[in-house]
Amino acid sequence: MQKVIKAGIIGGAGYTGGEAVRLLLRHPQVELAFVESKSQAGKALSDIHTDLIGDTSLHFTNSNTVAADVLFLCLGHGEAGKYLAANPVPAHTRIIDLSQDHRLASAFGKTPHPEWVYGMPESNRELIKQATRIANPGCFATAIQLALLPLASRGKLTSSIHISATTGSTGAGQALSPSTHYTWRNNNLSVYKAFDHQHLGEIGLNLQTLQKGLDVPLHFIPQRGSFTRGILAAVYTTSSLSEAELKKLFEAYYADHPFIRISKSAVDLKQVVNTNKCLLQIEKKEDQVLITSIIDNLLKGASGQAVQNMNLLFGFEEKAGLNLKASVF
Repeated sequence: MQKVIKAGIIGGAGYTGGEAVRLLLRHPQVELAFVESKSQAGKALSDIHTDLIGDTSLHFTNSNTVAADVLFLCLGHGEAGKYLAANPVPAHTRIIDLSQDHRLASAFGKTPHPEWVYGMPESNRELIKQATRIANPGCFATAIQLALLPLASRGKLTSSIHISATTGSTGAGQALSPSTHYTWRNNNLSVYKAFDHQHLGEIGLNLQTLQKGLDVPLHFIPQRGSFTRGILAAVYTTSSLSEAELKKLFEAYYADHPFIRISKSAVDLKQVVNTNKCLLQIEKKEDQVLITSIIDNLLKGASGQAVQNMNLLFGFEEKAGLNLKASVF
């Protein structure tokens, strides 16, 4: 008989909370015990996530009233830390925080929260398996790091790294703002937080765990795209390796990681949207290597990666509940 665990979600009414609900309802080894939302308490999950009609009879609760083996914190940045301060969680309950509250220094074994482990399976899988608290990576951070981890693992990041990455509107969360309205976002494109995005800190810290003493500039230009979900990151830097050597390095590094694939041809977002995959394409021109990385920002960039981390925490097959297929057309 398969082991079954109980899961709870805090902040289940937003985009990442909704994706976590969808994944956990269909996970073969999970019982979704409760979904908390103060703003939607008492309502059926399907009243808010309307695609769930007929899939569940659960209603949003106003508090964590049911014991859980794992707790997903799908709260806004700054809110997860407040929740844990106000609601002590039993030591045996594993926590996966999808906000940025426990990334950065605390997620890399430094004070004040050394118990938190940075939840990137492709660089931290063995530590994740032993952890009790997981700081889930950011969506841009995931796409960008997956383009760079193999190079960092060989000490090959030796000059400035340039990144241009575009995200869908769901990356901004469910709360309305001028740049998320359909009338502004549709048929539009804009740059924001140039050179100063909040994900740069976690990218630098995690790369340093693979390449000690790494000290090269990361020049990151984020963009808002005219589409709903997905991230395409174009990452380039100088490299002395040939294109064939680079592809061999990437294929070897990701050989044991089930969601990362090296593409022989150009990639596009429709290949990964609605999946937990990351596709990478590698090109070399003179001394410049370009790595194009594509993910679904709500799955591999958020809730899908969180479920992948849960699978590692509880010894489940890493792809359990995540064998998803892109719609493509």
